[in-house]
Amino acid sequence: MKQVALLMDEDAIRRALMRIAHEIVERNHGVHNVSLVGIRRRGVPLAERIAANLALIENETLQVGILDIGLYRDDLAHRPFAPVNQTSIKSAMIDKRVVVLVDDVLYTGRTVRAALDALSDFGRPKAIQLAVLIDRGHRELPIRADYVGKNVPTARSERIHVEMQEIDGVDRVYVEKVPMVEGEE
Repeated sequence: MKQVALLMDEDAIRRALMRIAHEIVERNHGVHNVSLVGIRRRGVPLAERIAANLALIENETLQVGILDIGLYRDDLAHRPFAPVNQTSIKSAMIDKRVVVLVDDVLYTGRTVRAALDALSDFGRPKAIQLAVLIDRGHRELPIRADYVGKNVPTARSERIHVEMQEIDGVDRVYVEKVPMVEGEE
């Protein structure tokens, strides 16, 4: 039997994303030189929501770029085939701008490393910042988030699930205890 615990409901997600938007404004002294890039899949609706919050705060509309990191992953041989989706980023969104990469969960750091590699193919940003809804620890690479919705210390035997209204029909984050397979740590 699976053990599941709710970490964030719709209201908690909304508050976390508004706080992240305020932190982006504060750190960058506004958003006039900021671009948002969502890492496909759930990073995209998160980035769009942050952009909407920034429009409310700063009265300035930001375009959201979509970044597919599929071909930049270091585990392609170990994953099932997944078709590569379209990345939609214009070099004007990247060159000499502060790019805020947005993703749902920060875990080992390998997704972010792949995103950094992919982003470099589109231009040379002034700086890159990272916003995540959940930071669960267990980094394998020296990567940290600049903006975090919620820090959730986890065991490796747990999985974090982020569900977004735009993809899953509901907004929530929950942790699931996964039974250990013999031979795993």
